[in-house]
Amino acid sequence: MKHVKQILQLNRFEGGAELDEQTRQLVQRRFAAFGKASVLFYEKPLEIVNASGVHMYDASGRQYLDLYNNVPCVGHCHPQVAAAIGEQSARLATNSRYLYRNLDDYAEALLATYPGELSNLVMTCTGSEANDIALRIACMHSGGTGIVVTSTAYHGNTSAVMAVSPSSYRNGHALPAHVRSIPAPSAHDLPAGSDVGAAFAAALQAAIDDMTANGIRFAGLLVDTIFSSDGVFADPPGFLRPALEVAHKAGGLFIADEVQPGFGRTGQGHWCFARHGIVPDVVTMGKPMGNGYPMAGLVTRPELLDAFVRETGYFNTFGANPVAAAAGHAVLRVLEQERLIDNAGRMGDYLRTGLHRLAGRDERIADVRGAGLFLGVELAGGEQWPNASLTTRVINSMKDEGVLIGAAGAYGNVLKIRPPLCFSEADADFFLDALERVLARAG
Repeated sequence: MKHVKQILQLNRFEGGAELDEQTRQLVQRRFAAFGKASVLFYEKPLEIVNASGVHMYDASGRQYLDLYNNVPCVGHCHPQVAAAIGEQSARLATNSRYLYRNLDDYAEALLATYPGELSNLVMTCTGSEANDIALRIACMHSGGTGIVVTSTAYHGNTSAVMAVSPSSYRNGHALPAHVRSIPAPSAHDLPAGSDVGAAFAAALQAAIDDMTANGIRFAGLLVDTIFSSDGVFADPPGFLRPALEVAHKAGGLFIADEVQPGFGRTGQGHWCFARHGIVPDVVTMGKPMGNGYPMAGLVTRPELLDAFVRETGYFNTFGANPVAAAAGHAVLRVLEQERLIDNAGRMGDYLRTGLHRLAGRDERIADVRGAGLFLGVELAGGEQWPNASLTTRVINSMKDEGVLIGAAGAYGNVLKIRPPLCFSEADADFFLDALERVLARAG
C-alpha cells in the first residue's frame, strides 16, 4: 500500500534505536531546548564537528562523503568564501540602509548570469522569504490569489509559503481554497510515448479552470525547477515551456524556485530553468547562494518589482548587508575559477553512467534521473513499489559506510543525491561501491 510521507519525516530520527551515552545526552539536550520542532537525521543521529570540500567529520574523527547537503555548493568551508565572510564581518556588518560598493558589484555579477529581462534583484535572508515575496508579486500583478504547485512541493516556512507546500502537511490536511496541486512532470507515471510537457500543461490548465469555476482568479504557477521534493524530474529538456505559455495566457506569472537546483548544480549554466528554454517571470534563490551564509533572494523584471513596491513598503534589514554580498560574490568567483558548473555536468554524467550499470545488475533500482549533480534514484523491491522501507535501510546503511544521502518523493522511496560541486570521479566510485555493497546486504 502506498503511504504519502511528509517531507520532514523522510529519514527523520524518531527514537527507539540504542544510542551511546554521549549521543543520548546530546539528543536529550537538543529536544529539551528545541522541543518537537527539532529535526535530526538518521536512526542514530550524527554529531558533526567540522567539514571540508565534499567531506564532513563526526566527533570521533570519522569521515563522511556528503552527497546530500546542497548548501555548501562550492564545497564545505571553502577557504575563499570563509575568508570573504571573515574579512568583511571584521570591517563592517550592518543593515542594508547604506551604500556599499561590494553590494553593487555582487548584484551586477549575479544579474549577469540571468537573461537580460530579469534585471532587478531583491535580497532576503531565506528562501522562504524570497518565495513569499514572489507570491505577493504574482497576486498583485494578476489581481488574483490562485496559486498552482506540484503535489509534493516544498517551498518554505512562512504562512503564505507553507500554504503552497503540500509536502509539509500532515494527516491528510486539505490545501487552502486558493491553492491547487497538480502531478509532477514524471514520464514514469504517464503512458509510454506521452508528451511530458503537454501533460503537465494540461494539468495546469485543468487546475486553472477549476479555480475559475470556483470564483478564484489564477495568479501564478510556482515550481521547483527540478521538482526535488516530488522525486527529481529534469527530462526531457523543454517540458516546462508549455506550462509557462498556459500560465501567461491565463494572466498569471511563472515563478521558478531555484533554491535547490540553482547555482550550477544541474551542470548546464547557473539556472535549471535554462534547460527548458524559458525565461520565468520571477526566480527565487536561497541555500547555496552564500555557501552556508544565510542569504537568499529573487530576481524579476523591473515592471513587476515596481508594481509591487508601489503597493507595499518593503525593507529587509539583513538581506542586502555587506557580509552577504561578500559571501555571495565569493561563491560566484569560485564557481567560475574552479569551473565547478562544468564539473557538475561531467561528474553528473559519470555518476549516472555508474548508477545505470548498477541498475543493470540490480532490478530494485527502478529509475535513475536528474541533471548534473542533482540525481534521484528510485528504489523498488521485486513487485513492491514504492519501497520506502528499502530506501530507509539503504540511507542508514550508507551512513555506516561513510556516505550521507537523503530521500525524496511522495512515498520517500527516491534516493536524493546532490553533493558539493567539487565532487570527483574518486568520490563517485566510493559512493557507487558503497551503494552496491549496501544493496547486496539488504537482500
